This record gives sequence, structure tokens and C-alpha cells, in this order.
Amino acid sequence: MIYRFTIISDEAEGFMREIKIDADAKFLELHQLILDSCGYEDNQLTSFIICENGWEKGQEITLEEMDTDADEDCFIMAETELSEFLEDEKQHLLYTFDPLADRVFFIELSEIEYGKDIEKAVCTRKEGQAPEQTVDFEQMLATSGTNLD
Repeated sequence: MIYRFTIISDEAEGFMREIKIDADAKFLELHQLILDSCGYEDNQLTSFIICENGWEKGQEITLEEMDTDADEDCFIMAETELSEFLEDEKQHLLYTFDPLADRVFFIELSEIEYGKDIEKAVCTRKEGQAPEQTVDFEQMLATSGTNLD
């Protein structure tokens, strides 16, 4: 089964990525392809958030294991298959690419192709420039004239 994802940003007009990936792939493979398609470095503690009822935040899947409450299930990208959480077309995810500034991409499972497999994930469509990977807080404060002292 092949998943086709559409990825957009609310801060970069015209930005869109379309990715095809096998349903049995790990979230880590999707994460790496998103970084590659945007020209981002792999130096942030990114995460995916499975959304429920539209864009309501649900289960988080992290790049690395985090110290969380023992009662909560912890899911790691390298160990978690996409198909464990994704099964319906039009299902939504958030991908936090800049955790310090809480900046995200909006992802929709646009299509499921049954009875097919794909060896390696691929970016099939690339439009627009990705937003900067991280926010430079010092530059932002300097241009806004805000003084934190």
C-alpha cells in the first residue's frame, strides 16, 4: 500500500510538497524525506503529531525518546510504522520542524494506493520555497525593536 502525502505551510505562500511512501515505512523515513525536500539540516528534535477531528492534536511520535509520564505511551520515529496510526484518506498530521518556535507543516494523507508497494520514499511534487528551518530570535527582536531587559 502506498501513501501520498500533501505538505503545506501557513508561513510560506506557494510552498507544497507531495510525497509517496510505503505504508509500512517508518515515520523516520518520512521525516528524512521532508528534510531533504526542504533543504533542512537534521539537527532539530522534530516530531509528528497525529490529528483527530480535523487538526486537533493527538498522539505524538518523536525523533528521540523523551522522558514522559510513565502512563503515556511513547512512540519513536525509527520504531513506528506509518500504518500503525494512518489508515484513512484525508487524515491529518502536524510535523514540528522548529520545536523552539513551535513551527509546523500541515500534512494530509491525500491518497492511499491499495495493492501497490514502493521501494523508497520519493518527493513527487515540489512547489515554492520552504520557510527558513529555524527562527533567529535575536534578529527577530532587533527588527521588532522589543527589549527583553
